[in-house]
Amino acid sequence: MSSAESPSRTSDKSPRPQVDRLLVGLRWRRLEEPLGFIKVLQWLFAIFAFGSCGSYSGETGAMVRCNNEAKDVSSIIVLFGYPFRLHRVQYEMPLCDEDSTSKTMHLMGDFSAPAEFFVTLGIFSFFYTMAALVLYLRFHNLYTENKRFPLVDFCVTVSFTFFWLVAAAAWGKGLTDVKGATRPSSLTAAMSVCHGEDAVCSAGATPSMGLANISVLFGFINFFLWAGNCWFVFKETPWYGQGQDQGQGPSQESAAEQGAVEKQ
Repeated sequence: MSSAESPSRTSDKSPRPQVDRLLVGLRWRRLEEPLGFIKVLQWLFAIFAFGSCGSYSGETGAMVRCNNEAKDVSSIIVLFGYPFRLHRVQYEMPLCDEDSTSKTMHLMGDFSAPAEFFVTLGIFSFFYTMAALVLYLRFHNLYTENKRFPLVDFCVTVSFTFFWLVAAAAWGKGLTDVKGATRPSSLTAAMSVCHGEDAVCSAGATPSMGLANISVLFGFINFFLWAGNCWFVFKETPWYGQGQDQGQGPSQESAAEQGAVEKQ
């Protein structure tokens, strides 16, 4: 008896039956509805938004050639990236004096506020949409029976819509300022050695901003996704049902009155 019961006990303790029960309770057809399908898109584009902005790194540079024959051409390469605290990025400016060799310089500007707000909003959107998908798929009865969940979902959706508009616009403006501060011509303009007659400065390679531009695009896409989802979440709230009842009430009463008049 003990040998026969031991396999059954081990099979009950295995995690596979628990996973099967969890998957059976999921309502996958909810993803075919606009409410669930848009949540999946919001989840994906939130990853694209904070991933493209948070992982960005670029470089700018310049060339300095001293008129003094004792010194060679100096190549300056400056690396920068998220969170775009450019005033902390150092580089060495060559000097054409015989006594000194270089001087430590910094880029100008601090654009971490819009960048960090953009990335933080993307991370919060990622976690909220993931939690909402779990609620839609696994606890769909609780979502439909308890009227508080649709109301909270609607208020949060409206809030995220507003924040995505602000974050995308602010990060777009911040990115424009980052481009201006990291332009090679701005780098040569900030170096005092380039203003005298002792050296000749030339601009280096312009930093590639493709990934950063895409992050701004993803920000506005998230705004349109959340704005469009407001209507579908609103249809789940009691406010939508009350509006329909009020719209149908007068028409039913007028039809009943008209029928009474015709009978008379």
